[in-house]
Amino acid sequence: MTTDAILAGNPFTLHRFPLDQKNRSLQAWDSADEYLLDYVFEHHRDANRILILNDSFGALCCALADKHCTVVTDSYVSTLAYEYNLEANELADAQVDVLTSMDELPKDIDLILIKIPKNSGLLQAQLARLSKLTTDIPVIAAGKAKEIHTSTLKSFSHFLTEPTTSLAVKKSRLVFSKTSAKAIDSKFPVSWPLEKTDFILSNEANVFSRDSLDIGARFFINYLPMGKKPLKVIDLGCGNGVIGLMTLAKMPNATVTFIDESAMAVHSAEQNIVNNLPERVADCQFVQNDCLTGFENYGADLILCNPPFHQANAITDHIAWQMFLQAKAALRQGGELRIIGNRHLEYDDKLKRLFGNSKTLGNNKKFTVLSAIKRS
Repeated sequence: MTTDAILAGNPFTLHRFPLDQKNRSLQAWDSADEYLLDYVFEHHRDANRILILNDSFGALCCALADKHCTVVTDSYVSTLAYEYNLEANELADAQVDVLTSMDELPKDIDLILIKIPKNSGLLQAQLARLSKLTTDIPVIAAGKAKEIHTSTLKSFSHFLTEPTTSLAVKKSRLVFSKTSAKAIDSKFPVSWPLEKTDFILSNEANVFSRDSLDIGARFFINYLPMGKKPLKVIDLGCGNGVIGLMTLAKMPNATVTFIDESAMAVHSAEQNIVNNLPERVADCQFVQNDCLTGFENYGADLILCNPPFHQANAITDHIAWQMFLQAKAALRQGGELRIIGNRHLEYDDKLKRLFGNSKTLGNNKKFTVLSAIKRS
């Protein structure tokens, strides 16, 4: 059976998750997945214990479901996609173990497969962890040819053995290397001082704007609540937790739930509260989740959010819509959703359609801060 047949829906049907209602045809795999699987089927058919990194929607673990696969992902949405696609293809009983990017790697591995992430720092952090495994485990990485640079190959050479590359097929390429037990640490987490405060922010490799305060958060901080009200706050899509951290600093009686779909983001947010406001840890929850799924009727007083407008390489507003819809369900009557977004995204119209109201709290040439109140 060819990889094209497997990934084209015969016998498997694979979907992105959560399903984008406007773009249901978005493909849940790419040519790099196809190339990687073709090579594995031809050259590593006997491998039984396979470690897979960055399998976005489960194309690899579904195709290799007859093996014992351990899938490592930083994304909670990817975890849901594995479950969804395995069950949809009657593979729910397959030996697929799912680990977060913060979990310890298994040591009994025959083969390692990597989908090369766009985030070069994440790749370096992952290769550093692989460098601590026993020597001579084959490592095969796959990605778009245009995104495999000299720096990519240098990372493999630094942490593993000297890599070789395949010819490009359908604009994708494979990188071949092996573990070497070099046991080299990466530079992550990175830390830097938060301007105009005494706080030091720690950032794991896959945290958005890990090397400095992003300009959106810098602007949003000017429009955070302050005072002594005992508000129940959610920092939705928290990243390194800077918005929730500053909210705690401004509001001594608030509680904050930090939510992100990235395990590295949630870990970074927790570390930043522990390191900077240890006396407030008891006022916090740290949750890796798909937006606010399961938080209906949570009774939140305030939800703070800087919604993303892309998923992997796809530009889409369905994640923002999911956040807004679920925020409304999670708020108490009279509760507030306060967001920041690029002005061209026209979130003002979206909030008016959903909440029946929207107020501009501030804007500049790039961003706008909006508030919507849940009314009966």
